[in-house]
Amino acid sequence: YPRMKIGEQLVYFAELHGMSRPDATASAARWLATLGLADRIDDRLEELSHGNQQRVQLAAALVHDPDLLILDEPFSGLVAVAVETLANSLQGEAAKGKAVVFSSHQLDLVEDLCEDVVIINRGRNVMEGNVAALKEASPHRRLEIDVVDGDGAWLPEMAGVEAKEIDGSLIRLLVQKDIDIEGILSAARAIGPIRHFSFEAPSLSEMFLRAVTS
Repeated sequence: YPRMKIGEQLVYFAELHGMSRPDATASAARWLATLGLADRIDDRLEELSHGNQQRVQLAAALVHDPDLLILDEPFSGLVAVAVETLANSLQGEAAKGKAVVFSSHQLDLVEDLCEDVVIINRGRNVMEGNVAALKEASPHRRLEIDVVDGDGAWLPEMAGVEAKEIDGSLIRLLVQKDIDIEGILSAARAIGPIRHFSFEAPSLSEMFLRAVTS
């Protein structure tokens, strides 16, 4: 309700779910404080920025202490500080045993927050399961190597390299999981000291792109 004070409407929503007025008032105040809006409790919703309106919507979803929370693009339009506050709140609810389900196109946040994911492309599930297990099961790995005074020309031609990016002395590769790492390291050491090396599973964003474009 855009013209209603946010504190009053949070209490109203909580009472609709059966909470007593004292409990509803206390819960509304607690969630507004948690989400950084305690000083706006007497402001009308329409007076708030889009990001703060998003926070009020989350408070309205949480105020009655639900066991299941379903959110649609909860991080849309939020600045970094608000994203962190919201993420911490959702993680806190999950830690209490609550089920939290949300849709989002911000896959970096999904990867950081979620235990399980379903990726949908044009109405079809293209990937689903435990995030850590999906990353581990990927046939690809991200490889980064930075050789002092290297220019990328030292990298030997070999099977299993699917994408290559050179940024000065830093080489970024998308490779097959079973690529010959020792061969790459030996070639790098022959050029000079290795300043940086990493070999890790692809990000959820990278897995998503491959899933929807393959």
